[in-house]
Amino acid sequence: MRVLIIEDSRDLAALIAVALKRAGMDADIVGLADEARLAVRAVQYAAIVLDLGLPDADGLMVLDQLRKRHEATPVVILSSRSALGDRVSGLDRGASDYMIKPFAMAELVARLRAVMQRPPDMAAPVLAMGNLTFDAESRLAVIGGRTVTVPAREAELLEVFLKRSGRVLVHDVLDALVFGGAHDKASNAVEVYVHRLRRLLADAGCDVEIHTIRGVGYLMRPSTPALTAAVA
Repeated sequence: MRVLIIEDSRDLAALIAVALKRAGMDADIVGLADEARLAVRAVQYAAIVLDLGLPDADGLMVLDQLRKRHEATPVVILSSRSALGDRVSGLDRGASDYMIKPFAMAELVARLRAVMQRPPDMAAPVLAMGNLTFDAESRLAVIGGRTVTVPAREAELLEVFLKRSGRVLVHDVLDALVFGGAHDKASNAVEVYVHRLRRLLADAGCDVEIHTIRGVGYLMRPSTPALTAAVA
């Protein structure tokens, strides 16, 4: 089994490679996002160890590019970013696991073995509510039989709402899932994109609405439902 280590600290990368070698795994090491892109195109790796703090790009960009190409290679993130929003963002964007630095080499090896044993499942779901269906792979929505192109950020927001159908999503959760928790509490980015998504759905004749639950968050539901919502 060959593992790609994407880590700009040569000393840490070398230590990881030694630990993997002792566990019966071969390893290639790259320190830049550009080098990582070339490596994954040239070799079919069993798993990837990904540092987020790369000199030429955020490691999440490497992960995004992998998943957009439907690469199912397991990715274990290594990062000093320990905030909940960072961990949620990494996992929500397709990481198989997320480890916070510093970490124990034995645990990294164990987690790599675990993710490599999981059956691959990169099939993106088709989500539905009311007269709306959304293909999470193509990012296209079909509303009342008509295909609607959804802008990237609104598409991420729509996917989050549909995957958590019937649950009230609080502001901080939406910020973490869609924006990676990059905004402070005073930012109105979530409100802006919720408004844009509402308008897009309404203009397309969608019978699904996003309701504001004052003081709590937002709830997406069919226009005339009879349900009790949980809070996320």
